[in-house]
This record gives sequence, structure tokens and C-alpha cells, in this order.
Amino acid sequence: MTLTATVGGARSGVDPDEALSTRLRDLALVELDALVIGARHELVAAFAEDVADALREARTRIVALRVQLGGADPLNVLDTTVRQRASDAGAPGADRVRLRLAVQADAARALARLADLAASLVPKLFEADRRRP
Repeated sequence: MTLTATVGGARSGVDPDEALSTRLRDLALVELDALVIGARHELVAAFAEDVADALREARTRIVALRVQLGGADPLNVLDTTVRQRASDAGAPGADRVRLRLAVQADAARALARLADLAASLVPKLFEADRRRP
């Protein structure tokens, strides 16, 4: 039993992590006390499984975002000489550095957002696991 829907595929111009972010936000809104009313423990188990699945998906995405942050330091151009940076070959290099820094900034923002959302769910997962029959 899945309590939340997963929306697949990213459209251009749309945040590729929006569906996952929405899922994590929606799960964070669930009150565990409301699930155990009437001794409906199967809802707690389903909720715990859904949260664990969403956190696994978030972990996979966070790992991918960390990869984007890795690699060579784009600001290593500071170690080159003024003459090298001022040459005609320097202009395309500046564009590459600018683009690499922009990609890293986007990845860092996405990672921070997903990590923050996941952090709010981990305690709910632990609590739901404690309330399982």
C-alpha cells in the first residue's frame, strides 16, 4: 500500500526534484497519532514503508547530486598566469568555469533542499517503526 503517488519524468524548465520534494513534504505532514486511531496499525506499517521508500529515493538523488559537486576545482584557473587568462583561449575557459560553478550551485541548492526534507522525515520513520505491531 502506497500512501503517496510518485510522479515520473522531468519536463524542461521544471525542477527535476519537485516530485520527490513534494512527496517528502506530504509525508512530513502526516500525523502518526491519526493513523493509529481505531487500532489501524496496518496504516502505520504502510506509512513507515512509504517513508522508507521516499528516503531511499532521496538518498539516491543526494548521491547523484554529490557527484555533480565533485571533480576538479573550477576555480583552479586562479593558479594560471594573468597572461594565460587574458589570452584568446581564456574566453572559452571563462565560460566553462562559469557554467561549472553554476551547475555546482544548482546541485548544492537541490542537495540542501532534499537533505532538509529528508531530515524532517527520519524521526517520523523511527516513530512509525516503534508503533508497528
